[in-house]
Amino acid sequence: MIKPSYCVNLKKLRISNGYTQSDIALILNIRQEQYSKYESGVHQLPVHLLIRLSKIYKVSTDSLLGL
Repeated sequence: MIKPSYCVNLKKLRISNGYTQSDIALILNIRQEQYSKYESGVHQLPVHLLIRLSKIYKVSTDSLLGL
């Protein structure tokens, strides 16, 4: 299985902004385990969370997706 490029970007942005997976999960109102699955590529990131994450990190959705 090839991980989508957004998985790497999510982790880099989270770490560079000083967040833990639990922090981001709390902001998104989801469980940490669920967020971990998005970051590891086990589950696809829903569009509504992609948009919210782009606002949290102040980057475009294209940038988050690695486009």
